[in-house]
Amino acid sequence: MSEIWNILRTGHWPSLLGGWLHLTVSFMVWLLAGAMSLSLAQALQLSDQELAWLVSLPLLSGAVLRMVAGWSADRLGARSTAVVILLAELLVLSWGWLGVTSHADALVFSVGLGVAGASFSVALPIASRAYPPQAQGLVLGLVASGNIGTVLIFFLAPRWAVASDWHQVCGMMAGVVAATLAVFVTAVPRTTAVSGPQAVTWWHNVAHLVRRRAAYWLCFLYAVTFGGFVGLCSLLPLLLHEVYRIDAIQAGALAALCGLMGSLIRPVGGHVADRQGGLRTLYYVLPVIAGAVVAVISPSPTTAVVMMVVSTAAMGFGNGVVFQLVAEWFPEDIGLASGVVGASGAVGGFLLPILISTVKRFSGSYELGLWFFAGVAVCAWGTVMVALRSGRSSPVELSS
Repeated sequence: MSEIWNILRTGHWPSLLGGWLHLTVSFMVWLLAGAMSLSLAQALQLSDQELAWLVSLPLLSGAVLRMVAGWSADRLGARSTAVVILLAELLVLSWGWLGVTSHADALVFSVGLGVAGASFSVALPIASRAYPPQAQGLVLGLVASGNIGTVLIFFLAPRWAVASDWHQVCGMMAGVVAATLAVFVTAVPRTTAVSGPQAVTWWHNVAHLVRRRAAYWLCFLYAVTFGGFVGLCSLLPLLLHEVYRIDAIQAGALAALCGLMGSLIRPVGGHVADRQGGLRTLYYVLPVIAGAVVAVISPSPTTAVVMMVVSTAAMGFGNGVVFQLVAEWFPEDIGLASGVVGASGAVGGFLLPILISTVKRFSGSYELGLWFFAGVAVCAWGTVMVALRSGRSSPVELSS
């Protein structure tokens, strides 16, 4: 513990705190539709397929906006971009509170929630640039543990919705975002915007990143780890309710437990990757993800919940590992790289609920969709094994 504290003192800890708070609250906003899924389904009379789209759309729009925010963080400054994101969240939540009344409105509202998913592209650069290279795995893991917002929203939103309704939940979250904005602008110092010539350099960096196969590989790995994490957490309340007949509050609490484990363990993944190497660590994490996911549907509710916790914890650990590799391989373009890689994770999170709900529609079970995702995790494991056995574990080697 003293070693970790000494590392934290090597940089500007208020920036780390501000980045963490921004990501935590944005995660709450981003997954708000999933946390309120049962209330939304009842209020708007939605089918399973309609609800899956409503839950997934913030993840898709968040993927697109992460790339935009990554550009803005490098071009205009991460702090300024972060403030714009919080203001946009405030506007969307206010509309959800006062104006959304139909299924069509809810779809637009759901897309709007995706702006919160762009937080990764600003929170991570803010923390990364406040600390030296040797602390990147730990620091990025700590700020990225802001996905503990998953825990908070899945625990709180169902209770708020039962006490009032889902519109009032949006109003409460608008107040939380407003308070976060005030703290953030106080904690994080202003930065100088990037000048014109550097903007040209940014586009050269984009072209360079696109040509590097290592970037595509990290996108794939993050789509499995982070995409699996947010996608499964978004789907858990519905899965628990339909398969095990658990009510909304209990289902939200169990989903929150899964999010808690995945969030708390993420910094550990980054720290272990700093010491042992990112690829070597992923070699042990990915088979755990695959094995636990296929056991999520079990005749025993207790076994199912344990496997849900194990799978999301392994995914959270893997998230920290992948972003340690991002910081190590793309130190000069952390905003751009985190935006692109983070976007791939959000796309993975969007596809997983759609895939599983579509397969369930034809097969009548969630099992086949989970088996398919486990197969993708095994494929990711195979690519890591090939890289380790060939000795091509550096970004230069992987790009050749």
